[in-house]
Amino acid sequence: MDKMAAFSFRRYQRSVVLVVMAFAFVAPPLVVLVPREANAQERRTLLEFFFGRRQQRPPVYDDVPALEPRQSRQRQQQPRNQKKRQKSVVTVTTEPPKPVVEKSAAAKKVLVVGDFVAGSLADGLDSAFETTPGIVVESRASGSSGLVREDYFNWQKTLPTYIEELKPDLIIISLGANDRQQMAIGTAKEKFKTEVWINEYTRRAAALASVVRGNGTPLLWVGMPAFQSTAMTADMVTFNTLFRTETEKVGGTFVDVWDGFVDEGGKFIITGSDINGQQVRLRGSDGINLTKAGKRKLAFYVEKDIRQILGDAAAANSDIPSGDDLKDLIVNAPAANEDIIQTQPISLSDPDLDGGNALMDAAAIPVVSGKSPRDLLVEKGEVAAAPEGRVDDFRLAKPATILSNPVIRN
Repeated sequence: MDKMAAFSFRRYQRSVVLVVMAFAFVAPPLVVLVPREANAQERRTLLEFFFGRRQQRPPVYDDVPALEPRQSRQRQQQPRNQKKRQKSVVTVTTEPPKPVVEKSAAAKKVLVVGDFVAGSLADGLDSAFETTPGIVVESRASGSSGLVREDYFNWQKTLPTYIEELKPDLIIISLGANDRQQMAIGTAKEKFKTEVWINEYTRRAAALASVVRGNGTPLLWVGMPAFQSTAMTADMVTFNTLFRTETEKVGGTFVDVWDGFVDEGGKFIITGSDINGQQVRLRGSDGINLTKAGKRKLAFYVEKDIRQILGDAAAANSDIPSGDDLKDLIVNAPAANEDIIQTQPISLSDPDLDGGNALMDAAAIPVVSGKSPRDLLVEKGEVAAAPEGRVDDFRLAKPATILSNPVIRN
């Protein structure tokens, strides 16, 4: 009976709680009077009685600074964190700019004409003679021009206009890279590299060289370099042979630059040595155009001929007096390392520098039959005598030596 009463009482308590909770959500909150205790501070509502009291924020006093928002604290800490994250910065020192050298009023003019290779050559010559007041490089290159498409650009008619305008002291021609196409001859169109095509192209190259040499102006015809395309490279070899022949017929100079842009096997290279011997990229990603280092290397092959033709004007110092007896100063005082011409190796056994054929204090070279001791042993059975005193020298000592060292016996 007691168990049943306890169970009924718990069900009664649970029902009362549910009713009170339902009434609390519908009606306004009631104040439950609780016995006042000595340490009681304030009354609690019915919801606080069942669910507990919310935590109140700490009081804020005027003499204590309030806590700043989280975002503002992060901003204050940001400079400190940035200092930790800062990486060491490597300062790159750039070369000081070269002093600008004013060109002399009587400077010699070098006219460069041709296609995009001639334009690259002119850029390299500008760098080569940048500090030379006696030489001015004038570029009149047309990138897509050549000797085939005269309807697009006719060099035989345009070049005399440039000569009359600039009155150059030296003319440089470099073209042919755009000429691998059919040619219009009269009313017919001839395919590339046929016999008729070759004959007409040769005639046009000879006519262009004659335009330059007709006024007595020195001519440098710069050959084509190798290209990434194998077929294009083979055609450039044919063009260079043709250009060399026609240039030398009129008294010009053909400048061969082929070895500077191929490897030892004669194959095209993108990366190679520059004028200082350092490995650099010489050609662009297309395998046709030249980089800045490639342009400078191309100009290096022509620079030597320009200095030889123009003489005193190629001197870097404009204060050097002119005269035939002072021309050697240009060779003895090169402006940079690239101006030094590499000499061929000299044989130690036959130098022939001063008329002699032997080095100083050199002993006479013994005359031999050309057969080694092995050959003499195999062919004739002869054994070369060992030098005196060597471990395999089994010859008896001289009698005088034996007598002078008697053996003492007991």
